[in-house]
Amino acid sequence: MAWAPDYATAAELKSYLRISDTDDDTQMGYAITAASRAIDKHCRRQFGSVSAEERVYTPVWDRHRRRWLVEIDDLQTAATGVEVDGEVLVEYTLEPRNASSKGLPWTLLVVDKDATVVPTGEEYEVAITAAWGWTSVPTSVKQACVLQAARFFKRRDSPFGIAGSPELGSELRLLSKVDADVAVVLKPYVRWWAAA
Repeated sequence: MAWAPDYATAAELKSYLRISDTDDDTQMGYAITAASRAIDKHCRRQFGSVSAEERVYTPVWDRHRRRWLVEIDDLQTAATGVEVDGEVLVEYTLEPRNASSKGLPWTLLVVDKDATVVPTGEEYEVAITAAWGWTSVPTSVKQACVLQAARFFKRRDSPFGIAGSPELGSELRLLSKVDADVAVVLKPYVRWWAAA
């Protein structure tokens, strides 16, 4: 899987819309890509992955629990290397601890209190090598992509941003945010970043 991939296929969108011809495949591809990026923006994360690469982070001291914390990008596979200023760190925990059992990523590295190598709080002193991202796109994200892509695809039938009929009382203004049902489906996947 690539970084920031499309979360659905044209075949899945066509099946959802009950379309069997290939006349609009290009437009469907555009709608799927746009929906995927809208999901990324809404969730403040993406659901693809990369091969192992090094990324650097700045640790923060948690004065209440007296430990070093490193907020990291999404990670669903174990890190292959963690260093603090070039020294190998092995005494750490990835959190939330139950993330993998729920199909969610780890987003925090916690340095053990008795670690022999500890950060100092210097900017970008923690280097982590890992295959970042998600091992697979969650089913809910795929469903959200199909719903949002269908909305984008059907948008051409309402070029002025109004769908429905005023005569029938079903007029609806299309807003510049993800569909309300898409937002409900994605709620467990929205990432809240701590303020620095």
